[in-house]
Amino acid sequence: MVRGLRAARLGLLWAAGGCMAWGCALACEGPQHVHLLHPVALSAAEQAEFRAMAPLRVLAVDAPPMARYDRERNRYAGIGVDVWCFIAAELGLRYEILPDRDMTVADKIRQVQQGRADVFLPLSQQPDRARLGLFTLPYYASYYAIIARTGRRLQVHGLDDLAPYRVGVVKGVALEPRLQAALPASRLTSFDQANSNGMFQALLDGALDVAVFNKSIFDEKRYAYDYFDLEVIHTLRDDPREYSFYFSPTPEHRRLVEVFNRYLGAIDASESVAQHEKGDRQLIERYVAQRSQRTLLQVASVAAVLMMLVFGLAFLRYRRLARLLAQSNRQILEQQQALREANEQLARLSLCDELTGLANRRAFGQALQREHARRQRTGAPLSMLVIDVDHFKCVNDHYGHATGDDYLRSVAQVLSQAAGRAADLAARHGGEEFACLLPDTPAADALALAERIRMAAAGLALPNALAAAGRLTVSIGVATLEAGPATAQDLLAEADAQLYAAKRAGRDCVRAAVVRA
Repeated sequence: MVRGLRAARLGLLWAAGGCMAWGCALACEGPQHVHLLHPVALSAAEQAEFRAMAPLRVLAVDAPPMARYDRERNRYAGIGVDVWCFIAAELGLRYEILPDRDMTVADKIRQVQQGRADVFLPLSQQPDRARLGLFTLPYYASYYAIIARTGRRLQVHGLDDLAPYRVGVVKGVALEPRLQAALPASRLTSFDQANSNGMFQALLDGALDVAVFNKSIFDEKRYAYDYFDLEVIHTLRDDPREYSFYFSPTPEHRRLVEVFNRYLGAIDASESVAQHEKGDRQLIERYVAQRSQRTLLQVASVAAVLMMLVFGLAFLRYRRLARLLAQSNRQILEQQQALREANEQLARLSLCDELTGLANRRAFGQALQREHARRQRTGAPLSMLVIDVDHFKCVNDHYGHATGDDYLRSVAQVLSQAAGRAADLAARHGGEEFACLLPDTPAADALALAERIRMAAAGLALPNALAAAGRLTVSIGVATLEAGPATAQDLLAEADAQLYAAKRAGRDCVRAAVVRA
């Protein structure tokens, strides 16, 4: 009820807010896709302070799925916009998302750093930016990619291999300083523009050899702008980018960032991620529909020509054209089959974690809702494990991210073997955190399975020199729903709480509870 009243108040603010000197405010949608894993406490003084704040001037960049500009509706939408709207509604903040799409990314960042705007989204952290502004905790992570014309077969496996090539990058992005340090000035072109289309056109025209750009955004732009002559030749997985909100450096904003971090630490935005990552598939489907329409028009045109030729040509000519038509139809069917297979492959990939091969967080969330609904019908117990790799940052710091990825794959294999029933589901829940969903499993059996997983992980004997144990270990939280009206979210929250209890108990242990709500 409280959240609904805040959302309604926010809607009235947009309706009555009018336009500011920078342009008309852009409303946002989607905060209903964001939820809290546990309540966030605010003091009365904090609530009064944030309600009394002047309207915040928010700048955004067209970077789907974090923020996508809808030209027809003149507004932004995306994961970052959903999270912003949700937290702003919770705090009673007034704000305007401004439509300055002609400004470059670097210009927008400077507007915030100089206090002429209050917030920029989305933005990845780097030291120069942190010195001139305030970052919140991240709410989304993605990777940069190296992009080239299809079929060029360039020998590029990382940024260090780019020196012989002409490289393009959008001015102001996080990787620009690293590219400037690694490449001769004559080899690097920074595109001072509000979007990346000029850079991709230069790549298509042969003025560039490669471009360095966010992979998630390129995946969508490839279908939106028909960049099918371009492809990702390498993904920079050793350099993930976490995106945050970026505030201008004022004492008032410093307090606001602290409260934002409380919410970001308690938020579940998986529904928003699933909602906006569907944009890629919707663009593909729209592209397929357009191609199908063109194909039908082409077939109709060919048929009309053939009918005219049938009446004017001899029998042998007719047979030749009939063979050509049959060949054309086979090609059309082959193209349609290839497009269907591409869509099916995309659907499978959207539910699979690329690194470990386990189900991803989206697939896990769907399975949890499905099994919880079944438990309500049957009354069978439903258990969940949340597993976190202890001191995983020490692995990456000491051995490197490639070794860290190998460790995650090894833990994933342990989970696949342990949760081996057809009804069980092992998933990568994010970063070094995993989860197992165990239908028809009472509390005692779930606890026993968790102990087997903990011992199997320790039995891998993977070295972790900076950790106290000297080897890789895991902590596990177990929650079981055996009776009562508790929700799927209650089950997840309890498993998460038990995980934190295991961490507090010294790690490399299991803590379990039965949900009583």
